[in-house]
Amino acid sequence: MNICRIILHHSLTADSGTVSWGAIRRYHLETLGWKDIGYHFGIERVGGHYETLIGRMMTETGAHTSGHNAGSLGICLIGNFDNAPPAPEQWELTLRLVRSLMEVFDIAPDMVFGHRDFTSVKTCPGRMFDLAKFRREL
Repeated sequence: MNICRIILHHSLTADSGTVSWGAIRRYHLETLGWKDIGYHFGIERVGGHYETLIGRMMTETGAHTSGHNAGSLGICLIGNFDNAPPAPEQWELTLRLVRSLMEVFDIAPDMVFGHRDFTSVKTCPGRMFDLAKFRREL
């Protein structure tokens, strides 16, 4: 698979014990009938700190951005960033992950998108997520 872009999302839910990476995976598998969670990576608060979680394998096409899944990696930050910006630790961990993926796949910062860049009905990665600043910090 030729990966040429990274697409950022937010779960649009509070990070909690009942709405989490695991809950999203179960929803995608059990309710939607997909073969796995639609994202390749997740960033979630676990036990007092943020962790990078694995979703679909990078060799598998994701199911995160209709019409743009082929050639992209989807990263979902657990949280609702329409209401508040991500925590600094989550922001930094997401930068680290995206920088690493950019290096591995030779992706330029201008090929890092929010889901909102591809549809007017989504705000991902959230209205309070400064995508321009994120790209500058890459």
